[in-house]
Amino acid sequence: MKKPKAIVLCGDGINCDAETAYALELAGFAPDRLHTSDFLGNPGRLFEAQLLAIPGGFSFGDEIASGRVLALKIKRKVSDLLHSYIHAGGLVIGICNGFQVLVQMGLLPFSDPGAPRVVSLSRNIEGKFINRWVELEVSTSNSSPFFQSLSRIHLPIRHGEGRLCVPDNMDNKLAREIDRHTAVRYVEDVNGSYERIAGLTNRRGNVLGLMPHPEAFVRWTQHPAWVSWSHASGPPRTEVWHHPGFPDAIPDGLAILKNAYQAVVY
Repeated sequence: MKKPKAIVLCGDGINCDAETAYALELAGFAPDRLHTSDFLGNPGRLFEAQLLAIPGGFSFGDEIASGRVLALKIKRKVSDLLHSYIHAGGLVIGICNGFQVLVQMGLLPFSDPGAPRVVSLSRNIEGKFINRWVELEVSTSNSSPFFQSLSRIHLPIRHGEGRLCVPDNMDNKLAREIDRHTAVRYVEDVNGSYERIAGLTNRRGNVLGLMPHPEAFVRWTQHPAWVSWSHASGPPRTEVWHHPGFPDAIPDGLAILKNAYQAVVY
C-alpha cells in the first residue's frame, strides 16, 4: 500500500523539521521536507499530501512575536487554499512554534474562513523559557483523531511564549467553545495558560495546535525515566514518572502521530 504523504515545512528558522519528518516516517507517513519558499511558490502541492506539519523552532527569530511573521507570509500567499484543504479533511498539525503560527493565522480554535481570532499565545507567566517534561490529560470533550484511545500522556515542552490567553471580557458561550476545542491540558500549571490548556483543535478535530513536542517522544529512550523503567532493580528514581504503559504501549508522541496515520488510511 502506498504510504500517505506528509508535508513538513522547513527553513525560515524552523529547526525541528528533521525530527518531525523522522517521527512521521515512524508513524507510517512518507514525509517530504519542503522549504516554505518552495511551498508558497507551488502551494498546490498541499493537495498531494494527507497531512501538513508546521514544526517547532524559531521562525524568523521570533522577531515580532513567536510565529507571527511566518503566519503572515503563509496567510498572504495560501490562505484560501489552506482553508479548502482543511475543509476537505486534510490534517494539519502545528507543534510549538507551529501552534503559534496557526493561532496567529486565526486557524485555531476556529478554522472557518472569516472566523474571529479569539486566543493568543503569550510569554510564560514567569517570563522565561521553559524546557521540561510535562504530564498531560486528554480532554474527554474533544474527539480529534489525533488523540484516539489516549487519556494521560507525557511529552516535553520547550517554549518561551506558550501561555494561552483569552479575552478579558470573554462570555460564557466563548468559554464553552474554547473548552470544546481543547485537546490536552497540563496536569499541573506550568506556564499560566488559561485553564492549563496545552493544545487546541478546530471543531472537526483535523487541525491541531500543540505546545508540547510529540516528535520528541517516539522512542522510550527519549524519556528521562528510561533508566528507571529499563532497570527496575536499580536505585529508585522517585523524581520521575513511571509510565503506566511501559513497555507494552508505544511512546505517547508516536501514538499521536500513528493516530493521524490511521485517520488517513481508513
